[in-house]
Amino acid sequence: MTYLLHQLLSAAADRDPAKEAVRCGGATLSYGELEAAANGIARTLIDGGIRRGDRVGIHLPKRVELLPSVYGALRAGAAYVPLDPAAPVHRLALVARDCAVAAVITTPARAAAMLGALESHVPRLFVLVDDDSRAELTAPSVPYAKATADPSAKDPMVPAIEADLAYILYTSGSTGTPKGVMLTHRNALAFVEWSASRIGIGSEDRLSNHAPLHFDLSVFDLYLAAMGGATLVPIPDEDAYFGTALARTIREEGITVWYSVPSALILLSRMVRERDAFPTLRAVVFAGEVYPTKHLRELRRMVPRAALWNIYGPTETNVVTYHRVRHLPKDDRTIPIGRACENSEVFALKEDGTPAGVGEEGELHVRGPTVMRGYWGRKERTAEVLVPNPLAPELGELVYRTGDLVRLREDGEYDFLGRRDHQIKSRGYRIELGEVEATMNAHPAVDQAVAVAVPHDEWGRAIVAWVQPREGQTLSVNDVKRHVARRLPRYMVPSRVHIMQQLPRTSTGKIDRQQLLRESSPDRAGVA
Repeated sequence: MTYLLHQLLSAAADRDPAKEAVRCGGATLSYGELEAAANGIARTLIDGGIRRGDRVGIHLPKRVELLPSVYGALRAGAAYVPLDPAAPVHRLALVARDCAVAAVITTPARAAAMLGALESHVPRLFVLVDDDSRAELTAPSVPYAKATADPSAKDPMVPAIEADLAYILYTSGSTGTPKGVMLTHRNALAFVEWSASRIGIGSEDRLSNHAPLHFDLSVFDLYLAAMGGATLVPIPDEDAYFGTALARTIREEGITVWYSVPSALILLSRMVRERDAFPTLRAVVFAGEVYPTKHLRELRRMVPRAALWNIYGPTETNVVTYHRVRHLPKDDRTIPIGRACENSEVFALKEDGTPAGVGEEGELHVRGPTVMRGYWGRKERTAEVLVPNPLAPELGELVYRTGDLVRLREDGEYDFLGRRDHQIKSRGYRIELGEVEATMNAHPAVDQAVAVAVPHDEWGRAIVAWVQPREGQTLSVNDVKRHVARRLPRYMVPSRVHIMQQLPRTSTGKIDRQQLLRESSPDRAGVA
Protein backbone atom coordinates (compact mmCIF):
# COMPACT_ATOMS: atom_id res chain seq x y z
CA MET A 1 0.00 0.00 0.00
CA THR A 2 1.31 3.46 -0.91
CA TYR A 3 1.12 5.90 2.00
CA LEU A 4 4.24 8.02 1.36
CA LEU A 5 4.95 10.17 -1.69
CA HIS A 6 8.38 8.70 -2.35
CA GLN A 7 6.90 5.21 -2.50
CA LEU A 8 5.41 6.27 -5.85
CA LEU A 9 8.95 6.56 -7.21
CA SER A 10 9.97 3.16 -5.82
CA ALA A 11 6.98 1.49 -7.45
CA ALA A 12 7.68 3.12 -10.83
CA ALA A 13 11.37 2.15 -10.68
CA ASP A 14 10.47 -1.44 -9.80
CA ARG A 15 8.03 -1.69 -12.71
CA ASP A 16 10.31 -0.29 -15.39
CA PRO A 17 13.70 1.09 -14.27
CA ALA A 18 14.70 1.96 -17.85
CA LYS A 19 11.61 4.11 -18.49
CA GLU A 20 12.37 7.80 -18.96
CA ALA A 21 11.26 9.63 -15.81
CA VAL A 22 12.24 13.23 -16.56
CA ARG A 23 13.59 15.21 -19.49
CA CYS A 24 14.71 18.80 -19.08
CA GLY A 25 17.19 21.00 -20.92
CA GLY A 26 18.54 18.11 -22.94
CA ALA A 27 19.26 15.99 -19.86
CA THR A 28 17.28 12.90 -18.86
CA LEU A 29 16.94 10.43 -16.01
CA SER A 30 15.31 7.01 -16.12
CA TYR A 31 13.22 5.85 -13.19
CA GLY A 32 16.07 3.61 -12.08
CA GLU A 33 18.54 6.51 -12.25
CA LEU A 34 16.14 8.81 -10.45
CA GLU A 35 15.65 6.24 -7.71
CA ALA A 36 19.40 5.81 -7.18
CA ALA A 37 20.06 9.57 -7.21
CA ALA A 38 17.27 10.19 -4.67
CA ASN A 39 18.71 7.48 -2.43
CA GLY A 40 22.15 9.10 -2.67
CA ILE A 41 20.75 12.51 -1.73
CA ALA A 42 18.85 10.97 1.19
CA ARG A 43 21.95 9.24 2.55
CA THR A 44 24.01 12.42 2.17
CA LEU A 45 21.42 14.40 4.11
CA ILE A 46 21.28 11.78 6.86
CA ASP A 47 25.09 11.69 7.09
CA GLY A 48 24.97 15.48 7.42
CA GLY A 49 22.73 15.26 10.47
CA ILE A 50 19.30 15.62 8.91
CA ARG A 51 16.65 13.75 10.86
CA ARG A 52 12.99 12.87 10.49
CA GLY A 53 10.86 16.01 10.63
CA ASP A 54 13.67 18.41 9.67
CA ARG A 55 13.16 20.86 6.82
CA VAL A 56 15.28 20.85 3.67
CA GLY A 57 15.26 23.92 1.45
CA ILE A 58 15.40 23.34 -2.31
CA HIS A 59 16.63 26.40 -4.15
CA LEU A 60 17.07 25.36 -7.78
CA PRO A 61 15.75 26.41 -11.18
CA LYS A 62 14.08 23.85 -13.44
CA ARG A 63 16.65 21.12 -14.15
CA VAL A 64 16.79 17.33 -13.83
CA GLU A 65 18.54 17.60 -10.43
CA LEU A 66 15.35 19.03 -8.97
CA LEU A 67 13.52 15.68 -8.80
CA PRO A 68 16.25 13.68 -7.00
CA SER A 69 16.47 16.59 -4.55
CA VAL A 70 12.76 16.44 -3.77
CA TYR A 71 12.59 12.68 -3.45
CA GLY A 72 15.89 12.58 -1.56
CA ALA A 73 14.59 15.02 1.06
CA LEU A 74 11.44 12.92 1.49
CA ARG A 75 13.47 9.69 1.76
CA ALA A 76 15.56 11.25 4.52
CA GLY A 77 12.32 11.72 6.49
CA ALA A 78 12.42 15.48 6.00
CA ALA A 79 9.90 17.95 4.60
CA TYR A 80 11.08 19.92 1.60
CA VAL A 81 10.68 23.69 1.46
CA PRO A 82 10.79 25.10 -2.10
CA LEU A 83 12.65 28.40 -2.34
CA ASP A 84 11.71 30.55 -5.33
CA PRO A 85 14.80 30.88 -7.59
CA ALA A 86 13.59 34.31 -8.73
CA ALA A 87 12.82 35.73 -5.28
CA PRO A 88 15.05 38.31 -3.59
CA VAL A 89 17.57 36.73 -1.23
CA HIS A 90 16.09 38.73 1.67
CA ARG A 91 12.77 36.90 1.27
CA LEU A 92 14.47 33.51 0.89
CA ALA A 93 16.39 34.09 4.10
CA LEU A 94 13.16 35.06 5.84
CA VAL A 95 11.57 31.75 4.84
CA ALA A 96 14.66 29.72 5.71
CA ARG A 97 14.84 31.29 9.17
CA ASP A 98 11.11 30.98 9.77
CA CYS A 99 11.05 27.18 9.44
CA ALA A 100 14.69 26.67 10.48
CA VAL A 101 15.81 24.74 7.39
CA ALA A 102 18.43 22.18 8.37
CA ALA A 103 19.88 21.77 4.89
CA VAL A 104 19.66 23.47 1.51
CA ILE A 105 20.11 21.95 -1.96
CA THR A 106 21.19 24.71 -4.31
CA THR A 107 24.03 26.04 -6.47
CA PRO A 108 27.26 27.47 -4.97
CA ALA A 109 26.42 31.04 -5.98
CA ARG A 110 22.93 30.85 -4.48
CA ALA A 111 24.30 29.25 -1.32
CA ALA A 112 26.83 32.05 -0.85
CA ALA A 113 24.16 34.72 -1.30
CA MET A 114 21.82 32.98 1.14
CA LEU A 115 24.51 32.60 3.79
CA GLY A 116 25.17 36.32 3.55
CA ALA A 117 21.52 37.06 4.33
CA LEU A 118 20.75 34.36 6.89
CA GLU A 119 22.53 36.13 9.75
CA SER A 120 22.48 33.85 12.83
CA HIS A 121 20.73 30.81 11.34
CA VAL A 122 23.10 28.61 9.38
CA PRO A 123 21.89 25.28 7.89
CA ARG A 124 23.83 22.19 8.90
CA LEU A 125 24.53 21.21 5.30
CA PHE A 126 24.50 22.48 1.74
CA VAL A 127 24.28 20.08 -1.20
CA LEU A 128 25.75 21.97 -4.13
CA VAL A 129 24.64 21.51 -7.73
CA ASP A 130 27.54 22.82 -9.81
CA ASP A 131 26.93 26.03 -11.73
CA ASP A 132 30.60 26.66 -12.56
CA SER A 133 30.79 29.40 -9.92
CA ARG A 134 33.81 29.83 -7.66
CA ALA A 135 31.85 30.80 -4.55
CA GLU A 136 33.41 29.63 -1.28
CA LEU A 137 31.15 28.71 1.63
CA THR A 138 31.61 29.04 5.36
CA ALA A 139 29.26 26.12 6.02
CA PRO A 140 29.57 22.33 5.50
CA SER A 141 28.82 21.29 1.92
CA VAL A 142 28.80 18.23 -0.33
CA PRO A 143 28.81 18.31 -4.14
CA TYR A 144 25.61 16.97 -5.71
CA ALA A 145 27.74 14.85 -8.07
CA LYS A 146 29.37 13.11 -5.11
CA ALA A 147 26.04 12.57 -3.36
CA THR A 148 24.57 10.89 -6.42
CA ALA A 149 27.67 9.06 -7.67
CA ASP A 150 26.65 5.54 -6.57
CA PRO A 151 24.24 4.04 -9.17
CA SER A 152 23.33 1.26 -6.73
CA ALA A 153 22.53 3.47 -3.73
CA LYS A 154 19.78 1.96 -1.60
CA ASP A 155 16.82 3.55 0.12
CA PRO A 156 17.83 4.35 3.74
CA MET A 157 14.32 3.27 4.80
CA VAL A 158 13.75 6.03 7.36
CA PRO A 159 10.59 5.19 9.35
CA ALA A 160 7.74 7.52 8.41
CA ILE A 161 3.95 7.71 8.54
CA GLU A 162 1.36 9.32 6.28
CA ALA A 163 0.76 12.12 8.80
CA ASP A 164 4.40 13.29 8.55
CA LEU A 165 5.03 16.60 6.85
CA ALA A 166 5.96 16.21 3.19
CA TYR A 167 6.49 19.86 2.25
CA ILE A 168 5.88 23.44 3.36
CA LEU A 169 4.73 25.97 0.77
CA TYR A 170 5.09 29.63 1.67
CA THR A 171 2.32 31.97 0.57
CA SER A 172 1.85 35.70 0.88
CA GLY A 173 1.05 36.92 4.41
CA SER A 174 -1.06 39.96 5.31
CA THR A 175 1.42 41.18 7.95
CA GLY A 176 4.28 41.38 5.48
CA THR A 177 5.69 37.99 6.52
CA PRO A 178 4.99 34.94 4.33
CA LYS A 179 3.25 32.02 6.03
CA GLY A 180 4.17 28.38 5.58
CA VAL A 181 1.39 25.95 4.66
CA MET A 182 2.18 22.54 6.18
CA LEU A 183 1.06 19.61 4.03
CA THR A 184 1.47 15.94 4.84
CA HIS A 185 2.06 12.86 2.71
CA ARG A 186 -1.62 11.99 3.21
CA ASN A 187 -2.75 15.46 2.07
CA ALA A 188 -0.81 15.22 -1.19
CA LEU A 189 -1.50 11.55 -1.93
CA ALA A 190 -5.25 12.04 -1.53
CA PHE A 191 -5.13 14.69 -4.26
CA VAL A 192 -2.82 12.70 -6.56
CA GLU A 193 -4.91 9.53 -6.22
CA TRP A 194 -8.07 11.51 -7.04
CA SER A 195 -6.33 13.01 -10.10
CA ALA A 196 -5.33 9.55 -11.32
CA SER A 197 -8.86 8.20 -10.90
CA ARG A 198 -10.60 11.15 -12.54
CA ILE A 199 -8.15 12.47 -15.18
CA GLY A 200 -6.17 9.26 -15.62
CA ILE A 201 -2.46 8.53 -16.03
CA GLY A 202 -0.40 5.85 -17.75
CA SER A 203 3.18 5.04 -18.66
CA GLU A 204 2.59 6.32 -22.20
CA ASP A 205 1.74 9.81 -20.92
CA ARG A 206 4.10 12.77 -21.04
CA LEU A 207 3.24 15.44 -18.48
CA SER A 208 4.29 19.06 -18.65
CA ASN A 209 5.58 20.69 -15.48
CA HIS A 210 4.86 24.37 -15.97
CA ALA A 211 4.51 25.42 -12.34
CA PRO A 212 7.63 26.15 -10.27
CA LEU A 213 8.27 23.93 -7.27
CA HIS A 214 7.15 26.61 -4.79
CA PHE A 215 3.71 26.73 -6.46
CA ASP A 216 1.21 24.08 -5.33
CA LEU A 217 0.34 23.15 -8.93
CA SER A 218 3.68 21.31 -9.09
CA VAL A 219 2.31 18.55 -6.80
CA PHE A 220 0.07 17.30 -9.60
CA ASP A 221 2.92 17.16 -12.12
CA LEU A 222 5.61 15.51 -10.01
CA TYR A 223 3.64 12.83 -8.24
CA LEU A 224 0.98 11.99 -10.82
CA ALA A 225 3.79 11.27 -13.30
CA ALA A 226 5.44 8.91 -10.81
CA MET A 227 2.15 7.22 -9.98
CA GLY A 228 1.64 6.32 -13.63
CA GLY A 229 5.27 5.72 -14.54
CA ALA A 230 4.92 8.58 -17.03
CA THR A 231 7.57 11.02 -18.28
CA LEU A 232 7.76 14.47 -16.73
CA VAL A 233 8.87 17.40 -18.91
CA PRO A 234 9.66 20.49 -16.81
CA ILE A 235 9.29 23.78 -18.66
CA PRO A 236 12.46 25.88 -18.14
CA ASP A 237 11.82 29.04 -16.13
CA GLU A 238 12.84 31.28 -19.03
CA ASP A 239 10.25 29.62 -21.31
CA ALA A 240 7.30 29.56 -18.89
CA TYR A 241 5.59 32.64 -20.37
CA PHE A 242 7.08 32.62 -23.87
CA GLY A 243 4.34 31.37 -26.20
CA THR A 244 6.48 30.07 -29.03
CA ALA A 245 8.67 28.12 -26.58
CA LEU A 246 5.62 26.51 -24.96
CA ALA A 247 4.23 25.50 -28.35
CA ARG A 248 7.57 24.02 -29.37
CA THR A 249 7.79 22.00 -26.15
CA ILE A 250 4.29 20.56 -26.53
CA ARG A 251 4.97 19.52 -30.12
CA GLU A 252 8.54 18.28 -29.81
CA GLU A 253 7.98 16.44 -26.54
CA GLY A 254 4.56 15.05 -27.47
CA ILE A 255 2.93 16.34 -24.27
CA THR A 256 -0.29 14.47 -23.48
CA VAL A 257 -1.30 16.10 -20.16
CA TRP A 258 -0.87 19.83 -19.57
CA TYR A 259 -1.47 21.60 -16.25
CA SER A 260 -0.94 25.32 -15.62
CA VAL A 261 -2.57 28.57 -14.66
CA PRO A 262 -4.89 30.03 -17.35
CA SER A 263 -2.42 32.88 -17.99
CA ALA A 264 0.02 30.53 -19.72
CA LEU A 265 -2.69 28.97 -21.85
CA ILE A 266 -4.08 32.37 -22.84
CA LEU A 267 -0.62 33.40 -23.96
CA LEU A 268 -0.25 30.15 -25.91
CA SER A 269 -3.61 30.51 -27.67
CA ARG A 270 -2.72 34.04 -28.74
CA MET A 271 0.48 32.80 -30.33
CA VAL A 272 -1.01 29.72 -32.00
CA ARG A 273 -3.85 30.55 -34.36
CA GLU A 274 -4.47 27.23 -36.11
CA ARG A 275 -7.20 24.84 -35.08
CA ASP A 276 -6.27 21.48 -33.54
CA ALA A 277 -2.70 22.70 -33.09
CA PHE A 278 -1.64 20.08 -30.52
CA PRO A 279 -3.17 16.68 -31.34
CA THR A 280 -1.09 14.83 -28.73
CA LEU A 281 -2.82 16.64 -25.86
CA ARG A 282 -5.55 14.44 -24.35
CA ALA A 283 -6.10 16.51 -21.17
CA VAL A 284 -5.63 20.20 -20.42
CA VAL A 285 -6.02 21.06 -16.76
CA PHE A 286 -6.02 24.58 -15.36
CA ALA A 287 -6.32 26.13 -11.91
CA GLY A 288 -5.17 29.04 -9.82
CA GLU A 289 -7.28 31.83 -11.30
CA VAL A 290 -10.46 32.50 -13.24
CA TYR A 291 -10.30 31.51 -16.92
CA PRO A 292 -12.29 34.12 -18.90
CA THR A 293 -14.80 32.43 -21.19
CA LYS A 294 -13.72 34.44 -24.23
CA HIS A 295 -10.24 32.93 -23.86
CA LEU A 296 -11.64 29.46 -23.19
CA ARG A 297 -13.21 29.56 -26.63
CA GLU A 298 -9.73 30.11 -28.06
CA LEU A 299 -8.39 27.19 -26.03
CA ARG A 300 -11.15 24.92 -27.31
CA ARG A 301 -10.30 25.94 -30.88
CA MET A 302 -6.65 25.17 -30.27
CA VAL A 303 -7.24 21.74 -28.63
CA PRO A 304 -10.68 20.50 -29.74
CA ARG A 305 -9.88 16.87 -28.92
CA ALA A 306 -8.52 17.41 -25.41
CA ALA A 307 -10.60 17.07 -22.24
CA LEU A 308 -10.64 20.41 -20.41
CA TRP A 309 -10.65 20.40 -16.60
CA ASN A 310 -11.14 23.43 -14.35
CA ILE A 311 -9.99 22.47 -10.85
CA TYR A 312 -10.07 24.58 -7.72
CA GLY A 313 -8.47 24.59 -4.31
CA PRO A 314 -6.38 26.86 -2.10
CA THR A 315 -2.84 25.80 -1.23
CA GLU A 316 -4.21 24.81 2.19
CA THR A 317 -6.42 22.09 0.68
CA ASN A 318 -4.75 21.03 -2.58
CA VAL A 319 -7.71 20.59 -5.00
CA VAL A 320 -11.25 20.14 -3.70
CA THR A 321 -13.63 20.89 -6.59
CA TYR A 322 -13.59 20.20 -10.31
CA HIS A 323 -15.55 20.99 -13.45
CA ARG A 324 -15.18 19.12 -16.74
CA VAL A 325 -15.66 21.73 -19.44
CA ARG A 326 -18.03 20.18 -21.94
CA HIS A 327 -20.03 23.23 -23.01
CA LEU A 328 -19.12 26.91 -22.87
CA PRO A 329 -21.63 29.66 -22.06
CA LYS A 330 -22.87 31.60 -25.07
CA ASP A 331 -22.18 34.84 -23.22
CA ASP A 332 -19.11 35.77 -21.17
CA ARG A 333 -20.25 34.24 -17.89
CA THR A 334 -17.37 32.40 -16.26
CA ILE A 335 -17.48 28.64 -15.92
CA PRO A 336 -18.08 27.20 -12.43
CA ILE A 337 -15.41 25.80 -10.12
CA GLY A 338 -17.61 22.72 -10.03
CA ARG A 339 -18.52 20.14 -7.43
CA ALA A 340 -16.53 18.50 -4.66
CA CYS A 341 -13.88 15.96 -5.53
CA GLU A 342 -15.06 12.49 -4.56
CA ASN A 343 -12.67 12.33 -1.61
CA SER A 344 -13.67 15.71 -0.14
CA GLU A 345 -16.71 17.63 1.04
CA VAL A 346 -17.38 21.32 0.49
CA PHE A 347 -20.19 23.52 1.75
CA ALA A 348 -20.95 27.24 1.81
CA LEU A 349 -22.08 29.13 4.89
CA LYS A 350 -23.91 32.45 4.90
CA GLU A 351 -22.97 35.35 7.19
CA ASP A 352 -25.32 33.97 9.88
CA GLY A 353 -23.55 30.60 9.83
CA THR A 354 -26.36 28.68 8.14
CA PRO A 355 -25.82 26.67 4.93
CA ALA A 356 -26.26 28.60 1.68
CA GLY A 357 -28.95 27.16 -0.55
CA VAL A 358 -29.28 27.24 -4.31
CA GLY A 359 -28.71 30.77 -5.58
CA GLU A 360 -27.38 32.02 -2.26
CA GLU A 361 -23.92 33.41 -1.55
CA GLY A 362 -21.68 31.97 1.14
CA GLU A 363 -18.10 31.31 2.20
CA LEU A 364 -16.76 27.96 1.03
CA HIS A 365 -15.61 25.50 3.70
CA VAL A 366 -13.66 22.27 3.08
CA ARG A 367 -13.35 19.01 4.96
CA GLY A 368 -11.48 15.87 4.00
CA PRO A 369 -8.05 14.27 3.69
CA THR A 370 -6.44 17.07 1.64
CA VAL A 371 -6.83 19.78 4.32
CA MET A 372 -3.50 21.07 5.65
CA ARG A 373 -2.11 20.51 9.12
CA GLY A 374 -1.79 24.28 9.67
CA TYR A 375 0.59 27.21 9.25
CA TRP A 376 4.15 26.73 10.43
CA GLY A 377 4.66 28.50 13.77
CA ARG A 378 1.38 30.41 13.55
CA LYS A 379 -1.11 28.79 15.90
CA GLU A 380 -3.39 31.83 16.11
CA ARG A 381 -3.63 32.20 12.34
CA THR A 382 -4.20 28.44 12.01
CA ALA A 383 -7.06 28.61 14.52
CA GLU A 384 -8.70 31.36 12.47
CA VAL A 385 -9.00 29.19 9.36
CA LEU A 386 -9.13 25.63 10.74
CA VAL A 387 -12.35 25.68 12.71
CA PRO A 388 -14.66 23.05 14.25
CA ASN A 389 -17.12 21.71 11.69
CA PRO A 390 -20.21 23.87 12.28
CA LEU A 391 -22.49 21.36 10.55
CA ALA A 392 -21.32 18.38 12.63
CA PRO A 393 -19.66 19.59 15.86
CA GLU A 394 -20.04 16.14 17.41
CA LEU A 395 -17.39 14.80 15.02
CA GLY A 396 -14.65 16.86 16.65
CA GLU A 397 -13.00 17.54 13.28
CA LEU A 398 -11.64 20.73 11.79
CA VAL A 399 -12.67 22.24 8.47
CA TYR A 400 -10.92 24.91 6.44
CA ARG A 401 -12.48 28.33 5.87
CA THR A 402 -11.31 29.32 2.40
CA GLY A 403 -12.30 32.99 2.50
CA ASP A 404 -13.72 32.46 -1.00
CA LEU A 405 -17.29 33.49 -1.74
CA VAL A 406 -19.32 31.08 -3.88
CA ARG A 407 -22.88 30.55 -5.04
CA LEU A 408 -24.52 27.13 -5.28
CA ARG A 409 -26.10 26.38 -8.65
CA GLU A 410 -29.14 24.23 -9.35
CA ASP A 411 -26.93 21.53 -10.87
CA GLY A 412 -24.99 21.16 -7.60
CA GLU A 413 -21.88 22.97 -8.80
CA TYR A 414 -20.46 26.20 -7.39
CA ASP A 415 -19.77 29.55 -9.04
CA PHE A 416 -16.75 31.45 -7.71
CA LEU A 417 -17.62 35.04 -6.75
CA GLY A 418 -14.42 36.44 -5.22
CA ARG A 419 -12.53 36.91 -1.95
CA ARG A 420 -13.81 38.07 1.41
CA ASP A 421 -10.63 40.01 2.16
CA HIS A 422 -7.85 41.80 0.33
CA GLN A 423 -6.26 38.62 -0.95
CA ILE A 424 -6.10 38.28 -4.72
CA LYS A 425 -4.75 35.97 -7.38
CA SER A 426 -2.56 37.27 -10.18
CA ARG A 427 -1.02 34.96 -12.79
CA GLY A 428 -2.11 32.07 -10.59
CA TYR A 429 -0.18 33.30 -7.55
CA ARG A 430 -2.02 34.13 -4.37
CA ILE A 431 -1.06 37.56 -3.09
CA GLU A 432 -1.91 39.38 0.12
CA LEU A 433 -2.19 43.05 -0.80
CA GLY A 434 -1.27 43.75 2.82
CA GLU A 435 2.19 42.30 2.23
CA VAL A 436 2.72 44.55 -0.78
CA GLU A 437 1.57 47.53 1.29
CA ALA A 438 3.79 46.60 4.24
CA THR A 439 6.79 46.40 1.91
CA MET A 440 6.09 49.79 0.31
CA ASN A 441 5.50 51.37 3.69
CA ALA A 442 8.94 50.19 4.78
CA HIS A 443 10.56 52.62 2.30
CA PRO A 444 12.03 55.52 4.30
CA ALA A 445 10.53 58.13 1.97
CA VAL A 446 7.00 56.65 2.05
CA ASP A 447 4.43 58.05 4.43
CA GLN A 448 1.55 55.75 3.48
CA ALA A 449 0.97 53.30 0.66
CA VAL A 450 -2.07 51.40 -0.57
CA ALA A 451 -2.29 48.52 -3.03
CA VAL A 452 -5.47 47.73 -4.93
CA ALA A 453 -6.27 45.10 -7.53
CA VAL A 454 -7.82 45.79 -10.92
CA PRO A 455 -8.95 43.39 -13.66
CA HIS A 456 -6.30 42.30 -16.12
CA ASP A 457 -7.08 40.47 -19.34
CA GLU A 458 -4.20 37.99 -19.05
CA TRP A 459 -3.26 37.88 -15.36
CA GLY A 460 -6.74 37.93 -13.81
CA ARG A 461 -5.74 40.77 -11.48
CA ALA A 462 -3.02 43.42 -11.60
CA ILE A 463 -1.68 45.41 -8.64
CA VAL A 464 -1.89 49.20 -8.68
CA ALA A 465 -0.10 51.14 -5.93
CA TRP A 466 -0.89 54.56 -4.52
CA VAL A 467 1.90 56.15 -2.51
CA GLN A 468 2.02 59.26 -0.35
CA PRO A 469 5.61 60.50 0.25
CA ARG A 470 6.83 61.76 3.60
CA GLU A 471 6.77 65.51 3.92
CA GLY A 472 9.87 67.02 2.38
CA GLN A 473 10.86 63.75 0.69
CA THR A 474 11.06 63.15 -3.04
CA LEU A 475 9.94 59.80 -4.41
CA SER A 476 9.68 58.43 -7.93
CA VAL A 477 7.74 55.54 -9.45
CA ASN A 478 11.00 53.70 -10.11
CA ASP A 479 12.07 54.19 -6.47
CA VAL A 480 8.97 52.35 -5.31
CA LYS A 481 9.19 49.56 -7.87
CA ARG A 482 12.88 48.93 -7.19
CA HIS A 483 12.24 48.86 -3.45
CA VAL A 484 9.49 46.25 -3.81
CA ALA A 485 11.41 44.19 -6.38
CA ARG A 486 14.34 43.79 -3.98
CA ARG A 487 12.08 42.31 -1.32
CA LEU A 488 9.21 40.48 -3.01
CA PRO A 489 8.78 38.10 -5.97
CA ARG A 490 8.29 39.68 -9.38
CA TYR A 491 4.60 38.81 -9.49
CA MET A 492 4.03 41.01 -6.40
CA VAL A 493 5.62 44.15 -7.86
CA PRO A 494 2.86 46.68 -8.73
CA SER A 495 2.33 47.07 -12.46
CA ARG A 496 1.42 50.72 -11.95
CA VAL A 497 2.45 53.19 -9.24
CA HIS A 498 0.81 56.56 -8.57
CA ILE A 499 2.54 59.18 -6.40
CA MET A 500 0.07 61.43 -4.53
CA GLN A 501 0.88 64.20 -2.11
CA GLN A 502 -2.24 63.31 -0.11
CA LEU A 503 -4.19 60.06 -0.22
CA PRO A 504 -7.99 60.48 -0.19
CA ARG A 505 -9.81 59.86 3.09
CA THR A 506 -13.30 58.80 4.10
CA SER A 507 -15.38 60.73 6.60
CA THR A 508 -13.98 58.55 9.38
CA GLY A 509 -10.41 59.43 8.48
CA LYS A 510 -9.57 56.11 6.84
CA ILE A 511 -7.93 55.92 3.44
CA ASP A 512 -10.68 55.81 0.83
CA ARG A 513 -9.83 52.55 -0.91
CA GLN A 514 -12.96 52.63 -3.01
CA GLN A 515 -12.01 55.95 -4.56
CA LEU A 516 -8.51 54.66 -5.26
CA LEU A 517 -9.98 51.53 -6.82
CA ARG A 518 -12.16 53.65 -9.10
CA GLU A 519 -9.16 55.81 -10.05
CA SER A 520 -7.16 52.64 -10.77
CA SER A 521 -9.57 51.22 -13.34
CA PRO A 522 -7.91 50.20 -16.63
CA ASP A 523 -9.71 52.90 -18.61
CA ARG A 524 -8.32 55.68 -16.45
CA ALA A 525 -4.97 57.25 -17.28
CA GLY A 526 -2.18 56.42 -14.85
CA VAL A 527 1.51 56.44 -14.22
CA ALA A 528 3.25 53.35 -15.60
